[in-house]
Amino acid sequence: MAKMELGCHLGMGLFSLLFGLFGLSCCTDQVPVLIWSTESSLWQSQDTPSVGHVVSGSQLLSYLNCAFNNGPHSVLLFLQDKLSLDDFTVYGGAFGNQQDNAFPNLENALESALSTLVLPSVDWQASSALPALLQEKLATSPLYIEPSTLSQLRLNETIASLLVLRLPYSTSMHLMSARDVLHGNDDVIGQVLNIMKSQTVPYTAIFTAPRPSRVIREVSLAFENIGRSLLQAPVKPTPAPYPPVMFNRTSSEPCILLWAKGLNLTYNENTPSEARLDLTNRTFGSGASVSLDGSSCNQSLARLVLNYGNIANFSRFKLTFVMSSSYSEVSAREWFKLQYVEIDYNGTVATFNGSEQIYAPRNYSFHCESITSKWNPLLVPFNNTNPATQWTFSFSEFQIQGFNVTGVNFSYASDCATFFTPGIWMGLVTTLLMTLILTYGLHMIMHLKTMDRFDDPKGPSISVPQNE
Repeated sequence: MAKMELGCHLGMGLFSLLFGLFGLSCCTDQVPVLIWSTESSLWQSQDTPSVGHVVSGSQLLSYLNCAFNNGPHSVLLFLQDKLSLDDFTVYGGAFGNQQDNAFPNLENALESALSTLVLPSVDWQASSALPALLQEKLATSPLYIEPSTLSQLRLNETIASLLVLRLPYSTSMHLMSARDVLHGNDDVIGQVLNIMKSQTVPYTAIFTAPRPSRVIREVSLAFENIGRSLLQAPVKPTPAPYPPVMFNRTSSEPCILLWAKGLNLTYNENTPSEARLDLTNRTFGSGASVSLDGSSCNQSLARLVLNYGNIANFSRFKLTFVMSSSYSEVSAREWFKLQYVEIDYNGTVATFNGSEQIYAPRNYSFHCESITSKWNPLLVPFNNTNPATQWTFSFSEFQIQGFNVTGVNFSYASDCATFFTPGIWMGLVTTLLMTLILTYGLHMIMHLKTMDRFDDPKGPSISVPQNE
């Protein structure tokens, strides 16, 4: 179809017209896909999906074939970590409240595009395979970019190109609300579209995610069992954790394992703005884009190199973990230490020393709930003049093993928590305080003095002079 007629502009926002209609159906494990292009009449021969219909992978492929056969060869893929239809209805000004609209640039792009296709319910497995599908259709490798690097590129409309821009959904430290994160992603989309407009290159843009942000379990209304039963809330399925980063000495023998729930770095240069890097999704999971070139391992030294390439304002960014193993005569066993962590950015190397705090027996892994550079740091700058003083980091649920790796699972973990944790100290202080109170009470009871004279009811009463 040509540009879809998206509404009557009756005082309601674009997302109210698009997603309010499709929001009548319950969506489980589904992701919306928004496609727009500078070429007209791309989907004229295609029928739009009916209300409540879930677009399968084959149907999504047919829509893409129409776009690639007749449309531009430059494709922009805005790949957010997670996305659901509810994100538009909650944060998209769906009820006419445009002041709270978190997607003004995306809305303007859909309104001004010559061809627009909105698929509100797409099977998440089809959307997660979209990068590989685009790479196959365009016969070119994806190029992960930032707005700053896109302005330096010169695209040729005759050469196929796949530009991928990864967008976060939430911050690991939860310092920003979901609305603020989505609004920031919309600003990035606006910057990229303005750059493409200035280069006057025709393009097709896609905005989607590999998985939904809200998963609602479908509950059948049919009475399968007649009789008494417990009434309980449906159990939400627990998503499987992503596997650790593995460096293999051979094709089937891993020798280094690394896992973390969050990898966050901040470059605190004396500039008006700071560079905040969330490396979690770039390092772990199906959408990881990190390279392990330069990593090595042997019996005494393990070196894990995470190459991120072009990221944020850095043309080259690399994170290196170096571990060593040695024999301790005191404990009569071998131990491994995380000697140092290097941050290589644009040729400058920042070094953090960890040999004094991060260590474990050789046949164990090391685990720590939180490793930061602010409170009780386990990684400290190599010296006061090292560039590491300009960086702050936060690793949550950090676990690493560089020796005696057997299989794809970590060995027993040696935790960084000391024996006297804050909870133990609170229990000890409370017990000591209660013991002191009990001791003082017993002391007072033992020193009570009884009267030395008592009143005999058969004898004369005791008289106490008033003067005394």
